[in-house]
Amino acid sequence: MLRMRAVRLMGIGRPLEEQPLPDPQPREGEVLVRVRAAGICHSDAHYRSGSSPVSRFPLTPGHEVAGEIAVLGAGVTAREPGERVCLHYLVTCGSCPFCRGGHEQFCPRGEMIGKHRDGGFADLIAVPAANAVALPDEIPFEQAAVLMCSSATSLHALRKARLRAGESVAVFGAGGLGLSAVQIARALGALDVYAVDLNPERLKLAEAYGAVPIQASGADPVARLRELTGGRGVDVALEMAGLPSTTRQAVRSLAVFGRAALAGITPEAVTLEPYTELIGREAEIIGVSDHLLAEMPLLLELARRGTLDLGRIITRTIPLKAEPINAALDDLDRFAAGVRTVIVPD
Repeated sequence: MLRMRAVRLMGIGRPLEEQPLPDPQPREGEVLVRVRAAGICHSDAHYRSGSSPVSRFPLTPGHEVAGEIAVLGAGVTAREPGERVCLHYLVTCGSCPFCRGGHEQFCPRGEMIGKHRDGGFADLIAVPAANAVALPDEIPFEQAAVLMCSSATSLHALRKARLRAGESVAVFGAGGLGLSAVQIARALGALDVYAVDLNPERLKLAEAYGAVPIQASGADPVARLRELTGGRGVDVALEMAGLPSTTRQAVRSLAVFGRAALAGITPEAVTLEPYTELIGREAEIIGVSDHLLAEMPLLLELARRGTLDLGRIITRTIPLKAEPINAALDDLDRFAAGVRTVIVPD
């Protein structure tokens, strides 16, 4: 019997479509989760356009997911139906060298929900019990969903950049990733945090979260960063926009021994000057891929305490219907969206 609603990718460049599907059944070691919130990420727009390939069509997207455990699969004893959870989106083998070493994002058998296996643009989703992370009561489902991608990636980026207390950070791109990064950087001890963007509203929000706003239009943001740091540059630059121009700006803004962590995705080449921008400063460029299950406890505790506040980052909620979801993806394609849109199934 077809019962569950899902909004699915049907092919490259095609609008998502609503489909009724059989309720998924949890396998051994899995839990079935009733989706209470699913974030719409810029990656979902990339999947629809084909600029980032998915494993198959049709596919249910949605990798930012929070909800309640509905059914326990065989062998799951430490969880309870009704438990509030948010989902770590990397489903991995747990036994390969990468998994054992705490780098599960490189598991050769790993799958990402919403990209390689059905995700959370649906009423229900089945995942391994280990992927269902206990969600504190203080964190609303909508915020928990966004934590699972943009906030988690921001924390991972700052950890990869080896941010130390007292250092300075520049965040290029004040969207969902960047606004989380501003708050987490301050929580981790950054002395000064700068936010670079074109959007005045996002810059106002970044300033409210404790960043020094830098308007990227009409002036060189790198020159402004150097002015604000007395010519020194910043210790850590986070590239969150996924543009060649901001990638280059992030590298150019670095101080001696500075680290540029690149989390934004662009298929375009970036031109750099190795001697003046890297070798002469012993600066580093660091790739940032996903995040880790082991980082979830700190992330959730920051959100539980209100140190990481996503309430103002979520600018729109929409129902589980194809039309508003496609409209949100269209806005992302045009860089015309608010900060974060979250699906709330009715």
